[in-house]
Amino acid sequence: MEIREISKDKLKVKVYKTRPEMGTDAADEVAGRINSMLETRDYINIVFASAPSQNEFLISLREQDVDWGRINAFHMDEYVGLDGAAPQLFGNFLKEIMFNHVTCKEVYYLNGDKNNLEQECKRYSDLMRDYPTDIVILGIGENTHLAFNDPHVAFFDDPELVKIVDLDEKNRQQQVDPDDHICFKTIEEVPTHAITLTIPVLFKATYAYAIAPGKNKADAIYHTLTDDIQEKYPSTILRNHPNAILYIDEDSASQLG
Repeated sequence: MEIREISKDKLKVKVYKTRPEMGTDAADEVAGRINSMLETRDYINIVFASAPSQNEFLISLREQDVDWGRINAFHMDEYVGLDGAAPQLFGNFLKEIMFNHVTCKEVYYLNGDKNNLEQECKRYSDLMRDYPTDIVILGIGENTHLAFNDPHVAFFDDPELVKIVDLDEKNRQQQVDPDDHICFKTIEEVPTHAITLTIPVLFKATYAYAIAPGKNKADAIYHTLTDDIQEKYPSTILRNHPNAILYIDEDSASQLG
């Protein structure tokens, strides 16, 4: 396996020729971290991203030799207002690709029921306080968002732990563009609002692993690694994290030179 390693500020970056190689190696390293932490802990808390960019990683991770019964699992964002059975819901995505294949200690899903959002923000905020994140698995959006913290609502000093946000047009269009996977047929079908963990909650994870392959992520990766650390490009905050690794492939790295 050919791997090119670079770094920017505190962020370690690993570039792979193919997505399957990236997914397998990232899963190996995350599983190693999980097992290392479980040597001295009864259980650990992991927050998972939900996106087609995570497919290769999650499929490989679920096959790893890990004691899933000692892991509390969370996910970081969810659409507001979709039917509970909608396949586009991130909780349903994670069930299908991950949690139907492993048996965790607990899986805590975000609920995007539009009639219960304030209570849901409080419930999940309480969970974040009670179960501080040990490992966060992140994606990076085409507009450099982390979770659903689009640039206009991404605050590095956000006082909230979980909040309701409106989604910008580039984020919503990403859900219908065919680069990775067609989640919605038209942009009109894409929800306009979501519930999300905020930047400070994600950043507080002891270990952060970001996985962002594909040509459609090339511009976002370029900004992540070359621009100043700023809320205009939320993913740049990863460069300040003391234990963060970014996994990309040749396609998403194509603008780096």
